[in-house]
Amino acid sequence: MAKSTSRYVCQDCGSVHAKWAGKCEACGAWNTLVEEVVEAAAPKAMRPGGGRRLSFVELDGKTADAPRRMTGIGEFDRVLGGGLVAGSATLIGGDPGIGKSTVLLQAVAGLSGGSRCVYVSGEEAVDQVRMRARRLGVANATVGLAAATNVRDIVASLDSADGPDVVVIDSIQTMYVDALDSAPGTVAQVRASAQELIKIAKRRGIALLLVGHVTKEGTIAGPRVLEHMVDTVLYFEGERGHQFRILRGVKNRFGPTDEIGVFEMTERGLVEVGNPSALFLSDRQDDVSGACVFAGMEGTRPVLVEIQALVAPSPFGTPRRAVVGWDSNRLAMVTAVLEARCGVSLAGNDVFLNVAGGLRVSEPAADLAVAAALVSSLTGVPVPKGSVVFGEIGLAAEVRAVAHADPRLKEAAKLGFTKALLPASRRKGAGPTGAGIELVSVARLHDLVDLLNDPGDDARFGRRAVSS
Repeated sequence: MAKSTSRYVCQDCGSVHAKWAGKCEACGAWNTLVEEVVEAAAPKAMRPGGGRRLSFVELDGKTADAPRRMTGIGEFDRVLGGGLVAGSATLIGGDPGIGKSTVLLQAVAGLSGGSRCVYVSGEEAVDQVRMRARRLGVANATVGLAAATNVRDIVASLDSADGPDVVVIDSIQTMYVDALDSAPGTVAQVRASAQELIKIAKRRGIALLLVGHVTKEGTIAGPRVLEHMVDTVLYFEGERGHQFRILRGVKNRFGPTDEIGVFEMTERGLVEVGNPSALFLSDRQDDVSGACVFAGMEGTRPVLVEIQALVAPSPFGTPRRAVVGWDSNRLAMVTAVLEARCGVSLAGNDVFLNVAGGLRVSEPAADLAVAAALVSSLTGVPVPKGSVVFGEIGLAAEVRAVAHADPRLKEAAKLGFTKALLPASRRKGAGPTGAGIELVSVARLHDLVDLLNDPGDDARFGRRAVSS
């Protein structure tokens, strides 16, 4: 008879410890070690020559493109790479109340016209899901609905010739495998439940959609291996008090990563936003100091957002640095370069930086736009009217070239911008385009500071109008 042993597993990172401790040595999280009882089985010796020979094929061979199912929600299909792939597993994470269940219910309702869809809820009763469907206006969709948490029962219901084509599991943290003694939501249960559901999805060609809870740090709760097991990982971002929602793809085996889909939360659910740049800039005011329009890239899509900065004298001995929507470490780097290389004094001032619209910007190309907003707020001189800014700043105050300058300029010209402040050097193969937009080349950060100090004296800038 196998002997039972105890081990302690971290619920944040999944690392295993021999004894309980208040702090996980692997990830540093406190009070996350939970005891799990496992059956110690004797290891089996590998017999020599007992394996099955593999048949290898050439790397260059004919492979059919994976068929996709379109949900009818353009932004959702865009992030997925063109729709759901049969036999794929997609994990969607986000804060509570951000709209994960809403967008998935709308997606399966759109798929129900040509595919067999089921929605399995482990958190809500059937009546609660029906109420949401009526509020969203999709109550007439032919979607099978069930409230269950036992993975054995769910797999038995899906494993048939006339089984569903699309399955939603809401959420994976509520599922449990009855062969394990641990409680639902623990690392062992999440890993085992996901493994069984993905196995049946691969075997039956089911497009599986899993909802995942997130920790206070914003990462999907449970073992990190969960994100490695699935084919696609999507994150819902946005402030709960803000109407905009960003669906971001961070992993996709069937399409590009870092794609985003923009939605607006309304009384009828999530409504896709086809032109997010126009929406993010709809409330922008011209001739205001401390505001700068950044031409960014999210995946393959150019997105224009407004970066706002406020520099004010600090009443405290230690000035504050508050950032929303950008990396605080990069803000510290940009302010250090402004002070050390350009003589811009920010030491005695509070600095507040905000990316308007709820979008989170992560690319280094926003450095120059942030610097422009900071200098503009400090001097009180607005950024030149109708201008977009992008470029990376080095520690020597040089402005470095960034990728995809061409689509950034085209998006700016489409929205009526007439001038672009961009790096003087360009990546290889980047041509001077922009459909008539005026290009102002910035080689060093000093040039930008001088322009905002005296916007009328920019004769020494390399300026030229470029036509399409």
